[in-house]
Amino acid sequence: MVSSIVSSLEVPALKTPKVSGIRKKELIQFQKKAALKFKHLDLLELALCHRSYVNEIQQEIDNNERLEFLGDAVLGAVIADYLFRLLPDRAEGDLAKVKSHVVSEDSLAEIATLLGIDRVVRVGRGEEISGGRQKKALLSDSMEALIGAWYLDAGYDKTEKFILSHFKKSVAMVLADKHEKDYKTLLQEAVQKKFHSYPQYVLEKKTGPDHKRKFWFKVIVNGVEYGPGVGSNKKTAEKEAARLAWESITDEESVQD
Repeated sequence: MVSSIVSSLEVPALKTPKVSGIRKKELIQFQKKAALKFKHLDLLELALCHRSYVNEIQQEIDNNERLEFLGDAVLGAVIADYLFRLLPDRAEGDLAKVKSHVVSEDSLAEIATLLGIDRVVRVGRGEEISGGRQKKALLSDSMEALIGAWYLDAGYDKTEKFILSHFKKSVAMVLADKHEKDYKTLLQEAVQKKFHSYPQYVLEKKTGPDHKRKFWFKVIVNGVEYGPGVGSNKKTAEKEAARLAWESITDEESVQD
């Protein structure tokens, strides 16, 4: 019943940008590297239009955020289905943890960079100056938008094939425990288990001009300060502080054992 209702809904009209000249050649080259072939090249272009770019141009077009929403859901469904079949003996909680790592911002940004999204995504002048093309959040969002656009253009089966061709390696890395650790999550789990409390992140200082900012964060665990963690944005600095705290706490536990 639900599926029949969904399938009867039309795809809403999208205000897609026109694609011609040099940009068309760029997108054709991008498709070759990504092993994609869009029937509607304007849909691919829309997936690569960040809101910072759309806000600056004199065209009435959409940005890629609705496609990002769709792509996130399709990616989640494909990876969940793959893990459900691949790991029949794993509990729901284990599957959820693996999935969260596979579809994480870090994983998406890495794949986006391998595909060359950082070179073709359209960003505004402010984002360009501040290094927006290398920001993990922007790259991961663009990757999800690309998946959403490909789903609309080619359908579920081809999208599933595209996703698995790029994300199976991420699954294998997580299962082999060779993926990049989410230290904020690891620290929170350790602190809740040991102290029944939560880590607190405190900004110590920030230095440098807007386009080259550095943040210094410490994290407080059960009254003890760790850090500081230093990074080009708050999230990176917090993650570094979390890493320092987690490694210190786990080292202490191993010594006690």
